[in-house]
Amino acid sequence: MSYPPYSGSGYPQQGGYPAQQQPGYGGYPPQGGYPQPDPYGAPGGYPSQYGAGYPSQPAGGAPGYPPQPGGQPCYGMQYPQQPAPGGYPAQPGYPQQTMGGYPAQPPGGGGYPQQQGYGIAPGGCYQPGAPGTCAPGNPGAYGGGGMPPPVVGAQTLPTGQGTVRPHPSFNPEEDAKVLRKAMKGIGTDEKAIIDVLSHRSNDQRQKIKNMFKTMFGKDLISELKSELTSHLEQAVVALMMTPVEYDAEQIHNAIAGAGTKEGVLIEIFCTRSNKRIEEIKALYKSKYGRDLEKHLMDDTSGHFRRLMVALSTGNRIENQPVDYQKARQDAQGLFEAGEKTLGTDESTFNSILCSQSFEQLRVVFQEYRRIANKGLDQAIKSEMSGNLEKGMVALVHVIENIYNYFADRLHHAMKGAGTADDTLIRVVVTRCEVDMVQIKQEYQRSYGRTLEAAIEGDASGDYKKMLLALVQG
Repeated sequence: MSYPPYSGSGYPQQGGYPAQQQPGYGGYPPQGGYPQPDPYGAPGGYPSQYGAGYPSQPAGGAPGYPPQPGGQPCYGMQYPQQPAPGGYPAQPGYPQQTMGGYPAQPPGGGGYPQQQGYGIAPGGCYQPGAPGTCAPGNPGAYGGGGMPPPVVGAQTLPTGQGTVRPHPSFNPEEDAKVLRKAMKGIGTDEKAIIDVLSHRSNDQRQKIKNMFKTMFGKDLISELKSELTSHLEQAVVALMMTPVEYDAEQIHNAIAGAGTKEGVLIEIFCTRSNKRIEEIKALYKSKYGRDLEKHLMDDTSGHFRRLMVALSTGNRIENQPVDYQKARQDAQGLFEAGEKTLGTDESTFNSILCSQSFEQLRVVFQEYRRIANKGLDQAIKSEMSGNLEKGMVALVHVIENIYNYFADRLHHAMKGAGTADDTLIRVVVTRCEVDMVQIKQEYQRSYGRTLEAAIEGDASGDYKKMLLALVQG
């Protein structure tokens, strides 16, 4: 009797035993790992957030599941197939194993992907419960209906891709010279300014700013302000600030002086990471001499104040394994705090939506739909009003699909007579290096035309050229 030759790698096959194939024993498959440090603790850019866009989905469903009729791919909670055999090489003398270690992560990585750029809030199922999506109880969801068993550390998040990327041949000295020439003498060469600043990452723009002062003894932002006007000036100055500086300034402008721009507060606090919020608070204190939480409390009121203060703590649970039993309990708690009772217990909504991870909350939303036969955002609209309603609904939409949330913000900024230029500039500047590719896709899907076409029809002159350069890349 002879044995087949050994074809594996690692330790050679020992005599007297057949080669082991161990198709199910794959060791630990590749993990997406922990997030890279957010670059905005120091001056940095708005680089791509979460990798490289939505992972490709087969028609009708998430990877590893049978196609669902009429379904949309679900980008929120996916349970992919086990990986192909791999890991440790075959060992002699041990029987085949059936376990597969941790489940494989989808393209783009598992765990918290890179937290880079302005926003961090991951996207997910925008329409939980729609045919073919991953709502509990949906036949075919998870490959056969019902709730799958818990998966430790399941962080299958979609990824985002920016339209503005670092310039491969970046030379801060040459760029500083170009900008100096564009502003020297009579008149201003706006095209040269747009060409440089719209094709450099924020990190590169910070280097240009420093080099400009070194070479010419002048502050670049001050020079740009003196040469540009109106919305073009506003957009250029926003590009020249670090992301944390810009967020802090936007928050300060929203709550300082007469009136409060609640939409700005909702947008920033609902879409920034714990780390980013901590950086914003530290910079806010040093730049404006006030504690941000106390400033928010002085300028807001009621349950909306509680929502903003809760979000501004930057204490949301992260890297939380999905707990399906807790999700069912929380969904039932939300139902009993709202639709099931006379009046609304807003504190229950606040405590659940502001504390749990986005991955956990997506499952809560799916369970809520199963219990109430409607989305949580619909329930909030019927139970709350005013700024609290706007804030809670925005938070739900961000958790379900952040790309659609920003597409909606852009649409309403350009909808009807006039333009909300502050919102348009803020969203374009803060997302162009993060996930503008996906936002553009959502915009076209939702509104039937491209974002570029909308900007073409709503902006003008060099301001329009700058916006288009940023969204086109």
